[in-house]
Amino acid sequence: MKKMIFILGLFLFVGNANAQSRIDSLDVYGREVFMPAAQYKWDWGQATFLNAMVHLYRNKPEAQKKTYLDYIQTAMDHTLNDASGVHPNAVASGHGMAFLAKITSDPRYIEKAEKIFADYLTTPRTKAGGVSHRTETVEMWDDTIYMISMFLFEMYRYTGDEKYLAEFQKQYFLHKEKLANKKWGLWVHGYDDDNDDYKDRCCQFGWAKMTPQRTSIEFWGRGNGWVVMALSDALNTVPAGSAYFKTFAKELRAITKKLPELQDPKTGMWFQLPIYPNDPANFAESSCTAMFAYGITIGLEQKVLKQKIFLPVVKKAYAGLLQNATKSEGKYLIPTKVCEGTCIGDKAYYFGRKTKEGVNYAIGAYILFGIEYEKLQAKSKP
Repeated sequence: MKKMIFILGLFLFVGNANAQSRIDSLDVYGREVFMPAAQYKWDWGQATFLNAMVHLYRNKPEAQKKTYLDYIQTAMDHTLNDASGVHPNAVASGHGMAFLAKITSDPRYIEKAEKIFADYLTTPRTKAGGVSHRTETVEMWDDTIYMISMFLFEMYRYTGDEKYLAEFQKQYFLHKEKLANKKWGLWVHGYDDDNDDYKDRCCQFGWAKMTPQRTSIEFWGRGNGWVVMALSDALNTVPAGSAYFKTFAKELRAITKKLPELQDPKTGMWFQLPIYPNDPANFAESSCTAMFAYGITIGLEQKVLKQKIFLPVVKKAYAGLLQNATKSEGKYLIPTKVCEGTCIGDKAYYFGRKTKEGVNYAIGAYILFGIEYEKLQAKSKP
């Protein structure tokens, strides 16, 4: 019976037309139920979903683009007075302003996009120049890489000015220096630069004392997913064949090198803490799975990852998410097994986080992966 259910699941979800309807079901759920444009809030999770709307705009037929342009414009108009770049999680939503500045040439969006970049330049930095994830204390988190990348890449698309690419590359390597692990290729979650154990009611207090280097010690799944997505977006943004492209291709290969062996063969998913797949306290987590799979799919499209190794990984992740981490409600498809918003702690802290359904960043990551998986499938057809 279980085998029949699995086969039926694949039949329903993997076909080209059906997969497209799955993207639409996620998209409509996000826009109509979870986060209507008029309820948009200027923050990081919302920004990830907004980025999915931008990607849908770019990938949908001309006749359907207005739906996504209207959503983005309504969301940005609703938060025009709240928009700022005072910390990375605020900068994240700024990509909507930069996108509209290019598409509409409306001076409101142009001025706001420029103001967000000006704000960003004044945010706290480490002694080496790395952007602090917080304003109250100076810490570098892996999350920051994706949050600033969305805005910097859209500013580059809008202006053509490579200073935005240079800024992303600079921040990437400043963060990598403190957070990356050579053995695994993965990044720990955070680094404390100012020796201040800040009590934020989210992190495990004193996490920076776990190592002499004042870094955290665990490789969190979604934290690494943010980095993978930023690198893959970089490959789709920078000029092909440029030094930027070669650099980011090398970095994507480094951070994904262990992911095939860490993927759960039963579910096709990755775990909350990816390097402990056999720990009974660990759990398969959907948002990092969608993020890893999205980045790997772009790596395959850009021919920087080996197809023989990574194509089966992507296919397993796609089928695994749909079989194990979604649910249907009428016309809607909803992500499940999504780790709630998470700060920094020890192994028990990450294992103790609750999971939710829906969630803006998970809906966004599912859509982004679905778009790229569809394109990959279309290219592989005879």
